Amino acid sequence: MRWGIFGAAKIARTDLVPAIQLAHDSEFVAIATRDVERAVPFQHLVPSVRVHPSYDALLDDPDIDAVYIPLPNHLHVEWSIKAAEAGKHVLCEKPIALQASEIDRLIATRNSTGKLIAEAFMVAHHPQWARVRDLLQQGAIGRLEHVEGCFTYTNRDLNNIRHDPTKGGGGLRDVGVYPCITTRLATNAEPKELRADIRMDNGVDIFARVWADFPGFTMSFYCGMMQARRQHMVFHGQDGWIELSAPFNGVVYGDCRVELHAAGRMVVENFNSVNQYALMLEAFAATAREGIPFACPLEVSRGNQAMIDAIFAAAR
Repeated sequence: MRWGIFGAAKIARTDLVPAIQLAHDSEFVAIATRDVERAVPFQHLVPSVRVHPSYDALLDDPDIDAVYIPLPNHLHVEWSIKAAEAGKHVLCEKPIALQASEIDRLIATRNSTGKLIAEAFMVAHHPQWARVRDLLQQGAIGRLEHVEGCFTYTNRDLNNIRHDPTKGGGGLRDVGVYPCITTRLATNAEPKELRADIRMDNGVDIFARVWADFPGFTMSFYCGMMQARRQHMVFHGQDGWIELSAPFNGVVYGDCRVELHAAGRMVVENFNSVNQYALMLEAFAATAREGIPFACPLEVSRGNQAMIDAIFAAAR
């Protein structure tokens, strides 16, 4: 799978390019950026990478099979559609859209072009989440009663795009999506009712508290981008609980482990050797080439964006 990248975003340099280098049968071929200097760190990683002066020029490159889009949030739908219509498979950073209804356009484009369009939820491919799903299905903690979580980090640079409301900034779209997607994937359930309290600053949400009612269990989480960084998830059942110490960014936020507390003892499984981005890229290639079902298709992404939309509506 020959990859091209739109823009010189930090996540592309620190996470995606190293993952492409780790992933089986993947190659980083080209990057598109108007500022050639911003491409230099990528050339240090892969000296042979070619630099295109525009996104359209990259799409015209016949040596590119798939594009990764880490552009500002408000550009995701537009360039995902353009890339698929240009004959490229598309892996787009979250949130892939700013409203659930926009994902309908992406689904239609995927279906009409035959090109894979998917949201880069790397957690959907991490084996620790497959393990949580299995434990829940096996009844390891009895009936699930409540899920709680958090994801916070510190970004006080008001010039950063995450503080720009015109570009889809804010903490919910950046990190609040993770407690939502992992709970939905682990339980295969959708929220029925939501309540939320959101703190706004400069037009974007900087802190949010959310309460959700799912069929048979409840959920609560908080997220923000002006607090000390922390992430945590707990699935609490009648007979025990499952705790994840670094549920979304393993190793970066601490040891990546799943703790099962049940029957008076604790069983710990470690996942520190996993690169979830590389697993995502390998799964993406398998879907694009062989039609193997993708763990997070656009239909799942639409459900997650619908949850985010409902959180904003509940707060209003």
